[in-house]
Order: sequence, then structure tokens, then C-alpha cells
Amino acid sequence: MPDEPDKLRLGGMALRNGLLVHGPTSWAAAVRGADGEIHAASGPKPRVRGAVERVPLARGAVRLGEAMAVIPLVKRRLPQAQLPFQDATVLGAMAAASLGGAALRRRAGARAATDVALAAVSVLPSLVALRGGELAGYHGAEHKAIGAYEQGADDARDATKEHDRCGSHLMAPLLASNVVGTALLRRAVQRPGPLHGALLSVASVGVAVEVFAWSERHASSRAAQALRRPGHELQRALGTREPTEPQLEVARAALQEILRAEGAGDRSG
Repeated sequence: MPDEPDKLRLGGMALRNGLLVHGPTSWAAAVRGADGEIHAASGPKPRVRGAVERVPLARGAVRLGEAMAVIPLVKRRLPQAQLPFQDATVLGAMAAASLGGAALRRRAGARAATDVALAAVSVLPSLVALRGGELAGYHGAEHKAIGAYEQGADDARDATKEHDRCGSHLMAPLLASNVVGTALLRRAVQRPGPLHGALLSVASVGVAVEVFAWSERHASSRAAQALRRPGHELQRALGTREPTEPQLEVARAALQEILRAEGAGDRSG
């Protein structure tokens, strides 16, 4: 169902004890603290203006960077917030993925199969993070609250836990562009260095965001539906769970806070 004209375009990110919601000009977050109470905060989003907004590939990386820049603002305004990777097990998985990737490069060398394996290893921390039921539950609550708001539904419980604008739809194009880009880089440069790797990462993010935006503009096309299928399956099988009522309560608080911050009033239904 297309968004109503007066509805804000919202996005979000699940936290371990709540969720962060992005609006056009503001961010808002709500979490359940150790005291059992819901705590909420909001503020303006950092934005990069200028010609870069019209440059393909670069604009996608900039927008994703802006979203990441909100995270320290959330922690400053809402110290109770627990980030997705704020966990010893997940940090261990990140270290293991880094060490495993380095070992794989040394042993296997520059091969296409190695690039695919390295891409698979790189998503390990995200998969470990999503194994926690709380994070996946809040991810589902985020989608349900935003989906119900967009559809004008009275109850977020009736909305689906999968959403077309979820960041999971970036995963497949990001990994694919990284693998292809690595192969092309090796053909063009004899010994790629750290700078080449950094530029490749930025370009891969840019490609993924452009594919994401194209899929949204052509949502009814078969190509867009095919591009979204991996993300939907990831959400369905692993990335989201049906939230509990306390998790939905936090999601409603985050939605109300972003509507207040954006000056939109309480139109959450």
C-alpha cells in the first residue's frame, strides 16, 4: 500500500532494548531501561548538503554515513540505549571474522571463491547479533509500528514484521558489488592497498543504496521484487521475530516521539 500524502517517510534501526527511528529531519529513540520504565529522546539529524546529494554512488554512501552519525547522538541523549553490537559475544564474532578473513586471504590467495567466502564471513557478526531474541523482536516491533503508521492501521500488532525499506535489502547488492568490485580491482591494480579497499567499500555501499532506491521507485516490477526477495527472506527467517506486547509498547513510544520531533502530532493510529 503506498504511503498517504501526509505521512512522514520513516526508517529505523533495532536496538537491544528498544529502537531508533529516523524521520525527514529528526531522529527519535525509545528504550526500556533496567528500571523497567520506557525512556525516550530525540534530536535533529546531521545532514550533508551540496552537490554530493546529486552524485550517484556518492550520495548513497553519504546518506548511510549520516544514519551512522546519529548513533553517538542517541547514546549521548539516551545513555540507557544498548546498541546492536554492544555485546561481548558479538564483539567476539567481529574479532573472529576479522582474523578468519585475514587467514583466508593468506591461504587461499586471490581467487573468486575466496572473495565469496570473505563476503560470507563479513556478515557473521550481524548474524550472531540477530540470534538474540530481544534484538530480532525489537526489529519486528520497529517494522510493525512504522508499517501500521504508514497504512493508517489502528493496531501495530496487525502489521507484518517484514518491511520493504528494511536495511536487509542492502545486504545482497552490497555483497555482490563487493565481490565483483574486488575482482575488477585485481585486474586493474597489481597490488591493491588499504586505500583501494576503502574506496571499494564506499563504492559498494553506494551501489547497494542506488539499487535499494531503484527497487523502491519500481516496487511493482519483477526485477525489484526479485532484488527484494533475499532481504525479505532474511527478515522472515532470521532478522525479525514477532514482538511481545512490552516491545510494541516501546515501539509506539518511539513512533510518538518522532512524530512529536517532526511536528507531526500523534498520527500513529
